Amino acid sequence: MPGARKDTTPITVDTPHFQARAVELGDFTVAFETRRQEMDAAPFFKGLPDDRCPCPHWGLVLSGHFTLRYRDHDEAFEAGDVYYAPPGHLPGGTAGTEIITFSPTGELEKVNAVLAKNRSLRAASPS
Repeated sequence: MPGARKDTTPITVDTPHFQARAVELGDFTVAFETRRQEMDAAPFFKGLPDDRCPCPHWGLVLSGHFTLRYRDHDEAFEAGDVYYAPPGHLPGGTAGTEIITFSPTGELEKVNAVLAKNRSLRAASPS
């Protein structure tokens, strides 16, 4: 049976504020995510439907505080919580938050393409 460990999973995103390690397992992508700094994630989701994440995710909070912002409410989770994030959310969390997410690979790839483009645009723009 295939599996994954954080320390052997390839790093797919590595920025001053966020790191992700991800691997495909069947039809799902498992990501080990670490928030290094608090930040507003909204600019990275520009260009997606409603400028929010359209991909569902299931996850486990390992440490810290994780927040999902929707148009009409927020949902907060802490270490030990499992969660479901339906489409239409923006993720957030405190520095030091670590989560494991499970996402349908096909949908996640579309989101990640927009996130990568927006990261590149922000990196290229003068501060």
